[in-house]
Amino acid sequence: MENSRKSLIDFVDKAVAAASLLNRDELMFSYKGILYPVTICSPEAFKALESFEARSDDVILAGYPKSGTNWLRRILNDLIAISQNKTLSKESSGDAEKPEEIPYLEVGDPEKYERMMKLPSPRFMATHLCPENLPTSIFRNKVKILLLVRNPKDVATSFFHFSNGLGIFPSYDTWDDFFTDFMSKKVAWGSYFEYLYEWNKYIDKENIMTITYEELKENCALGVKNIAAFFRIPLTEEELQLVVERSSFQSMKKNLEKTHRTISNILFRKGGVSDWKNLFSEEQNEKMDKVFEEQVAGTKLGKKLKYDVYCKA
Repeated sequence: MENSRKSLIDFVDKAVAAASLLNRDELMFSYKGILYPVTICSPEAFKALESFEARSDDVILAGYPKSGTNWLRRILNDLIAISQNKTLSKESSGDAEKPEEIPYLEVGDPEKYERMMKLPSPRFMATHLCPENLPTSIFRNKVKILLLVRNPKDVATSFFHFSNGLGIFPSYDTWDDFFTDFMSKKVAWGSYFEYLYEWNKYIDKENIMTITYEELKENCALGVKNIAAFFRIPLTEEELQLVVERSSFQSMKKNLEKTHRTISNILFRKGGVSDWKNLFSEEQNEKMDKVFEEQVAGTKLGKKLKYDVYCKA
């Protein structure tokens, strides 16, 4: 996992360097009507991904950008390590010995998927993609998917700071400009509301578990216990507490500062709930409330988000 982390950091470094040579309007490309960062994704990789063969024992984390996927990646990696009888410690940043591929399915070169076929099970993968853009083998083979969702106002707020901090995305002079693009599908990975609407069609499937960022913040131990049960990974009380401790915001940020100080503040900025209140105007609140009500509120996933609790001033 340490090698995997270094691999991911090196990859991000190269992507940022490549992006610095491009104009703002060259940083993104459109594939099937959705925008993606050109320095980490490509149409060729998306085409190759279509024929990727998933295994029934793969572990997949799905979540829109800035919904907490880096946090859940740590939890899932630790749970997989425990299932393989690997020893975790409070200090270590990871336990796997072999380099792995970039964990995000859609990120990397087109040859990545051939290399992934040689990786031992269970393979861990993360994705920001809508279900219809994932390989059909994932659903055909009933791969277990942990779907992570977060209240849309905090997602937008975190994405704004992320876009301005990491050079692979277009930056914004003002929050107002970003909000306009976020609400009109002009950000990477498209509309969050469409993402929620599409994933809602799948949440009743027995191989999919949905968890919210907010419920995990409220009771991380219970969340980790439920996630472990879903993936049928037995945990002792000591192991449970260790996973919770290693996945705390402070622990993860401190760990990343050791390996790559330059992006630690970008990936782990605040890690809280309701930061949106520092940015949203009354008009923007009303606009997002209206879109959420029209597109997501009546769905099971919409109800799980507890919009009235987390997104009303």
